[in-house]
Amino acid sequence: MNSDIWAALPAATRSAVDDLVRLDRRIMAIKEIREGFPEGARPGLYEALDVVAERYRELGRRFEPGPTEPLDPAALAARAAQLPGRAVAVEAVWDGDTFGWMVDLQLVTDDPDTEHCLAVIRHGGDLRLFNGTVPPWPEAQEAQSAGRALAELLGVPFHFASPDRPDDEAPRWRDTQGGAPS
Repeated sequence: MNSDIWAALPAATRSAVDDLVRLDRRIMAIKEIREGFPEGARPGLYEALDVVAERYRELGRRFEPGPTEPLDPAALAARAAQLPGRAVAVEAVWDGDTFGWMVDLQLVTDDPDTEHCLAVIRHGGDLRLFNGTVPPWPEAQEAQSAGRALAELLGVPFHFASPDRPDDEAPRWRDTQGGAPS
């Protein structure tokens, strides 16, 4: 039981874990828990993660990342104007982490040939899959809306290869441009 792991930790370690939780430092909190036990008696990663999640709840904090603020295409355009290179496209790309899927809104430039992340759009973790609240994916809908508006402001095309479902291997904008490097 995870509360047994918590109770077995020295008071100083429990205090350090709570301080890390307050700073939203999940990985460091997991490390602190594991290192609070002697080698060979350490809880596994998942057990330590469960303890950290319990500490988040106990301290009245949200463990899963919350939704990102709505995007302002004009503010994104101002940010894009500060980046090096000539804008050639705006692209929405799926990405994921241990909490779930998100969409990166990127500015594709040439000279230098690169992608600049302008925003990360997240509307919840993968628990939404289990409670039936996705699809549709609200981060994809927002990426399409903000991405198209930004592309129009910049006078470049908008590309989102997989707006209906997460796919981090979907063709990228450069892949669609006749073999240009990606």
